[in-house]
Amino acid sequence: MFGATALVIALVGTRMAGLADTLADRTGFGEALVGSVLLGAGTSIAGIVTSTSTAASGAPDLAISNAVGGIAAQTMFLAIADVAYRRVNLEHAAASPVNLGQASVLIILLILPIMAWASPPIAIWSVNLLTPVLVATYFVGLHNAHRIKQEPMWLPRSTSDTRDEDEDECDDDRPIWLLAALFAATVGVVGLCGWLVGATGLELSQRLGISQGVVGALGTAVVTSLPELVTTIAAVRRGALQLAVGGIIGGNMFDALFVAASDVAYRDGSIYNAITERTVFWIALAILMTAVLLLGLLRRERQGPGGIGWESVLLIGLWFGGAVLQVSLG
Repeated sequence: MFGATALVIALVGTRMAGLADTLADRTGFGEALVGSVLLGAGTSIAGIVTSTSTAASGAPDLAISNAVGGIAAQTMFLAIADVAYRRVNLEHAAASPVNLGQASVLIILLILPIMAWASPPIAIWSVNLLTPVLVATYFVGLHNAHRIKQEPMWLPRSTSDTRDEDEDECDDDRPIWLLAALFAATVGVVGLCGWLVGATGLELSQRLGISQGVVGALGTAVVTSLPELVTTIAAVRRGALQLAVGGIIGGNMFDALFVAASDVAYRDGSIYNAITERTVFWIALAILMTAVLLLGLLRRERQGPGGIGWESVLLIGLWFGGAVLQVSLG
């Protein structure tokens, strides 16, 4: 069941990028913003269902490690997409101030759970007081991204390799309501699969004797992040580079809300104070990988080793290094 749901998530996820790219062109909201909000939230639905269902089942480490493990995996997926785009470094071609702003907000969203973990377990009705702050920060970040899109105070330097989303042509004349309905249908299928992934992942953890942190960060997180992988590569191949980068960063921002949703679903107190140091390690790794990505977006290296940027090499190395370390600990 775990493998079957992973396959369904991957197959359905391939449809999301095309629909989101068309909606970005038809509505005029732009690839970076549509990627961060519509595509980011749509591809993340499986993960939030997995985190909330496992938190409600009393598995805090699996719930939180699934959320932050997904952020780390999806950031690494962007490096894989960089490999797929052979022309130039993806972070150079997809320069966007919206993506820079949202990456900065993501770092803030990931730091808040660590602060809650290190603080006394202050909760009202089993919900930590920092949870509403996390949610509010997310929406402030979205508003900030919209303001940056509408009134940018600076623009990236244009080069021969910079890909402008205005260069894309949309020949899909289907009604917007139909495109939106098709996108919603794919989100529904992925959400159902997310519930199955959470249930089977928790059962695998118990039967095989593997820690919830490892199953969450390397099992359910990777599976529920498959839509991000397939939609990112599909977007890159379509030439929708800002949609690809925005989908990953925006999806990661939305994934940070998994932590807040898990805290509400967890009924035994504050979930932040119930997780172990191994889960905190994955939060710290996700912050580090986001900072590396942010530097890559600012540096905009044209070519690195093998045609990809140095930040992509670092992202892949950091994720696999963290995975090997966690597996070796058992």
